[in-house]
Parts: sequence; C-alpha cells; structure tokens
Amino acid sequence: MVCFKQISSSFIFFFIKKSNIAIFYLLFYKHYKRLYKLKKLDHLSEIHQNYNTFVIDLWGVMHNGLSLIPSAIKVVNELEKRNKKIVFLSNAPRPSANVSNFLRSIKMDEKLLSNVLTSGQAALNSIKNKKYGKKFYHLGPPRDKCLFEGMESNLSSLKECDYILCTGLFDDKKEDLNYYSDLLRNFKNKKFVCTNPDLIVDKGNVREHCAGAIAKIFEILGGNVVYYGKPHKKIYEMCISKNERTLIIGDNLRTDIKGANNLKCDSVLITNGVHKEEIAHINSLELLLKKYEVTGKYYQHEFSW
Repeated sequence: MVCFKQISSSFIFFFIKKSNIAIFYLLFYKHYKRLYKLKKLDHLSEIHQNYNTFVIDLWGVMHNGLSLIPSAIKVVNELEKRNKKIVFLSNAPRPSANVSNFLRSIKMDEKLLSNVLTSGQAALNSIKNKKYGKKFYHLGPPRDKCLFEGMESNLSSLKECDYILCTGLFDDKKEDLNYYSDLLRNFKNKKFVCTNPDLIVDKGNVREHCAGAIAKIFEILGGNVVYYGKPHKKIYEMCISKNERTLIIGDNLRTDIKGANNLKCDSVLITNGVHKEEIAHINSLELLLKKYEVTGKYYQHEFSW
C-alpha cells in the first residue's frame, strides 16, 4: 500500500514539473509579445536625437510613385536642419542619377538629393566589369535600359546570353506571371541577376509586380538568383558605416525592415504603404511581423515629424 508521504512527494514533483512548464510558456509568451510588438511613434521628433543617420526608403515613404508625401518632406527638412545624415535608399532598378531626376520632376528640393542610392546602381559595377559574363538578356521594360547605357552591344537573346538581367516585367506582360514561368523554364541554368528584390509596389492606387516576383519564379524553377538591393547587407555597406547610430525607415517588411534586422538597427515601419491591405485584413501588426519573420521597434501610419 502506497503511503501518504509517497503520494505527497509524487504530487509535489508533478506540480513543480507542470509549474516549470507553465512558467516556461509564460516567459516564452512574454518574449514573443515583446519580439513582435511595435511601438506607435506619433512623432519622429520624439526619438530623432538617438540617431545620427537616417536610411529612408523612397517609394511608399517619400512618394507614392506619382507625387511627394507632404508629411515625409517635412520630416527630412527637419532632419536636414539638424545636420542629420540622410540616405535615400531605393530598390529601383535604375542608376541613382535617374532616380534623382525623377525626384526633381516631382518637385523634391535639390538640397535633399545629395545622397540617393539605388539597387540598380549597386548592380552597375558588376555589369560594367562583366562579373557574370559579357552578354546579357534584358528582362524588363524599355524605360530601364538606362541601367546598361553604353553597353547595348552586349545585349543578347535568351538562348545566347551569359546571364539574365532582370529589372522588372515587360510592359505588355505585367500581370501574367505564368508567362515568365514558361519563358524561363528551359533557361534555369543561366545566372539570373535581379536588380529590384521587391515583389510588388503601389503606383498611386495601382499595384504592380516588380523584378523580385520574377526572381522568385526563377528560384521555384530551380534557378540561381543574385540579388542587388535591400535587404542584403552589401548595399547598406555602400552608404553607412558600422559606427553610425542608424534608424531605417520603410514600408516593406521583406526588404526595409528585414534589412534593418540584418544590420541590427532600429526601424520604423510605415503602415500606409505596401502592406496596408494586409494590415487592414489581419488587423494585427504582431501577426504580420511573425508572418514575415522580422522584428521591429516603431511604426507610423505616414512618415511624420
């Protein structure tokens, strides 16, 4: 017959074991909530003194593809007055100078255009130096030909090329992603250079696919992709140094916020950008961060001083 003392000891051991499990899950839950919890930042002026460098996305933060966002312009003007370093970092598949010209065309002040860097610019040296070969097939719209200006003689067919240079989608095949799967299926042995890792972008109220969407298709087919741009560390090394106290601002979790995570920098997510429909549907920023496997610190609806 089991004595009462034995029963009591067994019960206490069982209770302690279950309690430890409960404590573990409680601590894990608190960590999880903290990990995926973003703090609402009403005004960037509340924290600007903590940083000396601000890496700011363009499309979705500073403009909507058609016009500047006034609240964002006020922010960079205030930062410029305080002698903060401002870097506009864009996953645009064109040289930095071309993006600067676009910003001028939508009336951005010239004093703000001294530090613009694009993913296209990051890829340009590799194209010039024939890192992946001499002949390339351009997969993208005619407006992106400025990326290889002066190297047009190296243009080739898909069959004869050394590598595929992807800047986006063809103008007449913007929505038909199956077309690109069929186009590339027999060429997955080629190197695929993606000059814009973004999957989608909102031009005004119209959503469009980007080069990153084609790159993902190529990877699914079994091909090898080389990416230039956010969230990859190399492009950040071109514009900031390790000793800078950097805040990264962007609307894209996959690129801007993931890039901040890769650099171990604080970030501000702009929620009225590329994820606005997801946020409205899920109604939980924590779940959205978990979905994209990123962490963050702050969020704003629009970039605001």
